[in-house]
Amino acid sequence: MITAYPGLVSCDEVTYLRSMLPAYNFKKLPEKMMKNISNPGKMYEYLGHRRYREKELEAFRIAQQGCLHQKKGQAVLYEGGKGYGKSQLLAEINLLAQKEGHRVLSLKLKEADSKQRFYAIQTLMAIFFEIDICPAYYRQECLHKQLHGIVEEPLHCLFNELFFVKFSLSFKVSHMDDLAKEKKIKACFFQVLQKAVRETPLIFLIDEAQHMDAASWEFLGTLLSSVPIIMVMTLTPTFSLCGGAQHFLQSPQATLMPISKLAANSLLRMACWELGVVSIPQELQIYLLHRCLGNPLYCEVLCQDLLSKDILLFYDLQKEEDENSKWENLSASAMKSTMHNISPASSEEDEELYVCIIKDDVNLDTVLLPPLLKEIAINQLDQLSPEEQLLVKCAAVIGHSFHIDLLQHLLPGWDKRMLLGVLRALVDIHVLCWCNKTQELAKPILVPSSIDIIEKSKEEKKKSDAGSPLRLKQEPFLPQPEVLEFGVPLLQEAAWELWPKAQQIALHLECACFLRDLACRCGSCHGGDFVPFHRFAICSIKSSRGTSRFCSYKDTGSVLTQVITDKLLLPSPQDYFQFQTKPSRSQEAFTGEHCRTEEEFLDQVSRKLAQTSPEKDMLTMKPCHCEEILKLVLLPLTQHCLVIGENTCAFYYLLEAAAASLDLSDNYMAFFYLRKASSLLGQPSALSFFKKHKVKICQFEEATFCCLRSEVCFNMGQITLAKKLARQALRLLKRNFPWTWFGVLFQTFLEKYWHSCSLNQHPNNPSENKKRLAVLQQQVHCLSLLWQLYNLEATASSRRFACLATLMQKNSAEEFANEAQVVSTYVALSQFSQNVGDREKWLHCEQMAIQKSSLCWFSREGLLATAQLMQALAFTKLCLGHLDFSIKLGFQAHEICRHLKKPALENLVLSVLFRSAFLKKKFDLCVRVLDNQWALISQGHDILGLACFYSACLDLLLYGKGLLYRPFEECLRFFQYYEHSCILTSQSNVMLGIHSSLAMWFAQDSQWNLFEHHFSKARQLVKRTNASLFGSHGFVRFLECHVLMLQKMPEGVFMHIRPETQGQVIKYFKEFFSRCVTCPVYHQWVSELKASVMRYGKREFMSLTNIIRPFDTCLTRIWIDGEFLEENKSFEGNTEI
Repeated sequence: MITAYPGLVSCDEVTYLRSMLPAYNFKKLPEKMMKNISNPGKMYEYLGHRRYREKELEAFRIAQQGCLHQKKGQAVLYEGGKGYGKSQLLAEINLLAQKEGHRVLSLKLKEADSKQRFYAIQTLMAIFFEIDICPAYYRQECLHKQLHGIVEEPLHCLFNELFFVKFSLSFKVSHMDDLAKEKKIKACFFQVLQKAVRETPLIFLIDEAQHMDAASWEFLGTLLSSVPIIMVMTLTPTFSLCGGAQHFLQSPQATLMPISKLAANSLLRMACWELGVVSIPQELQIYLLHRCLGNPLYCEVLCQDLLSKDILLFYDLQKEEDENSKWENLSASAMKSTMHNISPASSEEDEELYVCIIKDDVNLDTVLLPPLLKEIAINQLDQLSPEEQLLVKCAAVIGHSFHIDLLQHLLPGWDKRMLLGVLRALVDIHVLCWCNKTQELAKPILVPSSIDIIEKSKEEKKKSDAGSPLRLKQEPFLPQPEVLEFGVPLLQEAAWELWPKAQQIALHLECACFLRDLACRCGSCHGGDFVPFHRFAICSIKSSRGTSRFCSYKDTGSVLTQVITDKLLLPSPQDYFQFQTKPSRSQEAFTGEHCRTEEEFLDQVSRKLAQTSPEKDMLTMKPCHCEEILKLVLLPLTQHCLVIGENTCAFYYLLEAAAASLDLSDNYMAFFYLRKASSLLGQPSALSFFKKHKVKICQFEEATFCCLRSEVCFNMGQITLAKKLARQALRLLKRNFPWTWFGVLFQTFLEKYWHSCSLNQHPNNPSENKKRLAVLQQQVHCLSLLWQLYNLEATASSRRFACLATLMQKNSAEEFANEAQVVSTYVALSQFSQNVGDREKWLHCEQMAIQKSSLCWFSREGLLATAQLMQALAFTKLCLGHLDFSIKLGFQAHEICRHLKKPALENLVLSVLFRSAFLKKKFDLCVRVLDNQWALISQGHDILGLACFYSACLDLLLYGKGLLYRPFEECLRFFQYYEHSCILTSQSNVMLGIHSSLAMWFAQDSQWNLFEHHFSKARQLVKRTNASLFGSHGFVRFLECHVLMLQKMPEGVFMHIRPETQGQVIKYFKEFFSRCVTCPVYHQWVSELKASVMRYGKREFMSLTNIIRPFDTCLTRIWIDGEFLEENKSFEGNTEI
């Protein structure tokens, strides 16, 4: 093998199987011919241990050190359930001990062994004497050699019955009774073992020690106290131990180490090793976490089952990614767009790194269990009582997590006390467990939000409480919260498979009927659909079973629906921003204070943030439970509908789940739900007029489907496809977007002059108004996506399209007549105007947003618009150079974002806050901001957010006095992994700053080849950027690189790129001032850089070193609005986030 596989630690299949090590420690080698071996068989390379039990191994190391130094016996007993990796842990200890020169004796016991007296010691000593594997005819001779010189010859016959040998019976032994013989045998064993440990440290490894007989336990207890030997055993807690074992465990030299289930991260890392990838998709993570519940054996078997069923596809992570033109081909891009924080399967630099995805036609929820695991789960189910079995089988239909009221609905013959009694029994034996024990909720999550928001008369309330199964009755002994989940691996899946098909469908139908009215936003979000007004917009589609009622909606008159619908009925456009319903006193007082100035708006924000009592209408400050609604209602509903064959309803709830995921900033799961929705519709036809979906959906749902896919593609960097889908959605919504420049001109004219004349033309039918609201909301969303997509390209044509999209968005938002939507739109217009350098429109739109923000505090949507406005104001003050003011606004915006649970907006707020603190030289505040940013984005798999984070880390390394928040190697490794990701290649503004900063770093180390590499990439990007925060920042870094090149040009260090002349560099400075007119915070510094370049033309370049210090704090003095921003060494002000 050494000749066939040089440089590798290789072994044959027998060694591989007997090692008892996990499969991910080995790699199958290609077959090769070997000398004198006709059929060598399978060969494996040993990759080394992938340890997930470091804490448990540490207990062994402590015992090892204690035995060696104190010369006393030590015992470690690992106690854990079946499949928890006890045997593999012993295998790792075996390998470690043998590497260190210890002699290891391994033994695995079975249940029958406990009935044979002294069996464990008999077998261990046979292994010690090496007579367990030798031929029978040689056994006696081998034992004689081992005993010679230690045990007297006449006593050798004591071992005849024990080891099946035939020494001659001696006179001395013949006069002993059985008790004397046993004592003498034990004394001989002690004598042999004492001599052995003086030569080589000795370790006993006993697997499944609960099956050891009492005599062996007694012997080991005496051995432990008299011989410096190490014993490592494993126990399964379900077995009761004998008295000898209990006495052994009470020894001060014995340590009992419970083995708990693997943590989620460790289990997922193990799955990656099993599959040979660096990361697995989120739906596969959920599949493994729910089915394994931390059990390593189950994880290994399930991964092997997935491979054998050929339902995974593998892709090279580092292969350059191209944009896709079809939605159906995006699975690999979606997987690559997530953050891979799981260590790769090998540390070798040249090794290819892979990710895997699930095939499109596979539903993991319906993948059957492997026979081995199903048998284990059914055996566990058989140990329960009939009542417990029935409850578990009903809970299995609901899903991994379930609410007790839904379980009660499936068991109508059980009263509440009986149900809770059986539940407590199952919780006590850990078959079930309560979810979120530490989270105390004031009210149940799964209650329709409209019940709590709408004020009803006492009669109506009593009637609704009596007739609705959703109103949860408060029991004095009922634990909170009322959601449980399975605590035993695979029990839910096995119990679900036991139902006959007809009963299975009937139960899923009952679950769907129960959950349908709960499929809405939570109470703190004022209810409503995740796709706004979704239920009102869909057509009445009758299915074969007539169960389209799942998508029905009782118009309970929620605040949001009532207010907006009433506004559409108003006769005149000037009343659009006033409520027709009777406002509360606090609303009247608040709306009377119209925000005319920025200062008044900020005063109102400060006052409202200080008001936290519910009686002051601060309902929007309650925590959001939409994530729980997604997990406990929407996802189960889709599964129930799929099982009963209601694909139309399943499509509806998949759209809702995708919208909810996007609302929670989980782009990958949104893609996953939309991909499942695509599979329901079937493959699209190549010819649009032949297009026919397998599921009948209305035009609004098709438009929503396109709009959601467009947003997902935008977040994945698939810009071309995102534009195509957004246009398609607008066409379906009867709001076409032009393709040509002439079409842009004509549409602009219509939007400016004709649109204002059509605002009064609304139907008076309330049902039609709600449908119109749904259409308007989707139009606003599509147009917002379009201007952001075109804004990524810094061309004149793209700017025209983006300008038109913003105008159309503003008109649609005003027609929508929702203050929060109008404020959000003006904030977006302000952001766009700043990006394109239109200072006048930028500040005007910001002022308009302030004036229309009076009523934004009375809904969660309004509070979100306020947070967006606060972020925009903080950004404006940063751009204008008012850094202290920007920091103050950033803190307030961050406070609101924390309540809203909006990670994307919070990340943007933190980016602005970091930049303001950085320019102000408050580096301790910079570190605090990065702490919060890391905690936020490391959980959400956000590649763009991490790119901005590492860009900030590079700024601290270069200009923060060498402050090391993250090592440079970590920053560089991230950019190398994701440089070719479509997400980053579409973000020219961010990448310009990154490549320029990397170039400056490599220049610091005089690595000019790498400097040239990154500088050339930055030079390609600079024409594609705009005046945004990251664009201006990157441009400044790029100009610093140019000045550095001029400084180093006489030294001739540049070999691959030709340094540009002074005139060419001056053109870049002129371009900066013309493009970044809306970002004057950098103007003074860029002016100083330009002055240094001009002096270079006058042969005064040597003085440049006194002005620019690219590797020190180069922003030491910036003149803005007549004041110096000096380095702040006192770090005064509030630095708490």
